[in-house]
Amino acid sequence: MPKIALIDYGAGNLRSVHNALTAAGAGHVCVTADPDVVAKADRIVLPGVGAFASCMNGLTAIDGLVEALSARVRQDGTPFLGICVGMQLLADVGEEYGDHAGLGWIKGRVTPFLPAADLRVPHMGWNDVVPCVDHPVIEAGEAYFLHSYHFADVHDVAATSHHGADFTAVVARDNIIGVQFHPEKSQAYGLATLKRFLAWQP
Repeated sequence: MPKIALIDYGAGNLRSVHNALTAAGAGHVCVTADPDVVAKADRIVLPGVGAFASCMNGLTAIDGLVEALSARVRQDGTPFLGICVGMQLLADVGEEYGDHAGLGWIKGRVTPFLPAADLRVPHMGWNDVVPCVDHPVIEAGEAYFLHSYHFADVHDVAATSHHGADFTAVVARDNIIGVQFHPEKSQAYGLATLKRFLAWQP
């Protein structure tokens, strides 16, 4: 049975994501921070809630975890899904509370929404996901967002949404996909997205 590694590094909404993956049809979801488990996973999900720097610090604090993720995803081509800050960590740099290095798997920077009189920050609630490339995991629909920062200066955009201006809702390249929205909170659309991820053969 395929094994899904749901990465536990102290910065994710693990129970909700685990339940959503199970509801989407995942047979074996292992909540783990063990590099040896990651090295054998058939799919990897990296959730994330909180500040960019604290999430990245939590990830790098676990001996061998970043190296195992990089080997399994970037070298072996294992399907990978990043959720919210887990998607943002794919960037080169996050600008929250100063510049902080990310994983650097997808070129770009995580920058703040600039407050304006008619722009609420954080961006919270339901919003359209508008695909801009043909990708087997992403379809048009409405998803739930909760974030104050967004993935900017990125070429690997698979879908956008709008909050004051268009922003990156999904990044994708090869076997890597990241979603700014929370599929585990996005009801039918979120479950359908997770089902497509589980079936995806990049």
